[in-house]
Amino acid sequence: MNETLTRLISGVVYVTLLIVATSYSTNSFFLLFGVFLLIAIYEFCELVQLQKILPILLGGTAFYLGTQFKTNKTNDILVLIASLFVSIKALLLLFNTKKEKVDVLSKYIYLVGYIIIPFILITKIPFGIRGFNPKIIISIFILIWTNDTFAYIVGKSIGKHKLLEKISPKKTIEGFIGGLVFCVIASVLISKYYIGASATFIWIIIALIVSIFGTLGDLIESKFKRMAGVKDSGKIMPGHGGILDRLDSVIFVAPFVFLFYQILYYVS
Repeated sequence: MNETLTRLISGVVYVTLLIVATSYSTNSFFLLFGVFLLIAIYEFCELVQLQKILPILLGGTAFYLGTQFKTNKTNDILVLIASLFVSIKALLLLFNTKKEKVDVLSKYIYLVGYIIIPFILITKIPFGIRGFNPKIIISIFILIWTNDTFAYIVGKSIGKHKLLEKISPKKTIEGFIGGLVFCVIASVLISKYYIGASATFIWIIIALIVSIFGTLGDLIESKFKRMAGVKDSGKIMPGHGGILDRLDSVIFVAPFVFLFYQILYYVS
């Protein structure tokens, strides 16, 4: 089986699993992202060479389950603040061209704030006033896929100016702009024909968040991989790499989308 076909089949299985599990019920949604979280924890520990992976996996599972069964606005805000703090720390690491090593304490901070908490926030995003709405999280994934696809197409077609060459040589400024434009177009279509909401501007803002922070999330994971000297975070998805390689954008986007939701909640 050639690499292109392997990549296609693997991608179709991943997308189908994600859409079906998310749409079927809240339990299947929580279970899927719980499994994704465990794999992501394992991959990240391998990536940054953290030892004692089993206790970390058990701790991550307990944290994930605990935030599902015991939740309130105050706890959600505290978790969000912690994640945003680590997101800023990750951005500083990304743009620090001299720093090529991470100390042990920082590795654990990234594990909690860059990996575990974003997965928890992902499971909170689809819940609104009317309860669980799988279309919200599916729409965010559609926006991420749209941004990635058109950033690649535009970048390969007319890209000349590198975005951050030392971290990701193939990414271009033209590709980033192309991905953003098509992501915004997709958000308008989603709001009108899929979500059925009248507040199109809300989805345009979400599209901007997805495009900007999704690209940064991709670059941050690339930074960790470059520091580790590896091409992929794992091998669980033939032709695509690991779970982190597929979810690097959404785990960095999630805290900022959740922050936007909180701002909307308090303003309204």
